[in-house]
Amino acid sequence: MPDTPAPPAIQRVLDAAARKGVTLEVTTFDESTHTAEDAAAAVGAELGQIVKSLVFVAPNDDGALEPILCLVSGANRVDLARLAAVAGEPDIRRATAREANELTGFVIGGIPPVGHPKPVRVIMDPDLGRYPVVWAAAGTATTVFPVPPATLRILANATVAPIAEDRRAAVAIPIEAADAIPTAAGDGALQSAGG
Repeated sequence: MPDTPAPPAIQRVLDAAARKGVTLEVTTFDESTHTAEDAAAAVGAELGQIVKSLVFVAPNDDGALEPILCLVSGANRVDLARLAAVAGEPDIRRATAREANELTGFVIGGIPPVGHPKPVRVIMDPDLGRYPVVWAAAGTATTVFPVPPATLRILANATVAPIAEDRRAAVAIPIEAADAIPTAAGDGALQSAGG
């Protein structure tokens, strides 16, 4: 039985990878892998192994929007202030679904790291490097491909930089409770000097 040609969106991803000497193995699902949770369940991976391809935009000098694609671990969220600092774009914002489609040629839920009609600046979350293999969208909401993070970085020509929110939540301690916390000097340190 002859191979059926890949749909155009997937073929653009395969061709972009092939131009860099990489052959991708695309997996197609019957149902959408639109969310990171869906994708992780579908491939049997940890949430952190899923590459979320998030499109942000920043205005150029002429007012046109420049896309900035963030490849983010599925367990993380982008910190807009960190992204603005890393990208050097103080007016960066999340792209609308329409902008993302117009600027990348793909719809949200299937935006791949490669295969865009024009070069796109890509910033990659270093947390993806914690895994031997990560899974990225292959051009549609029902297709993904596995790839080592180092290969993903090369394919996407990505800059690796910390753009995720800090996962360590600050814990607020009421003042009265803080007074009862012993110090390294022992409980006597909590007493007044005249005590």
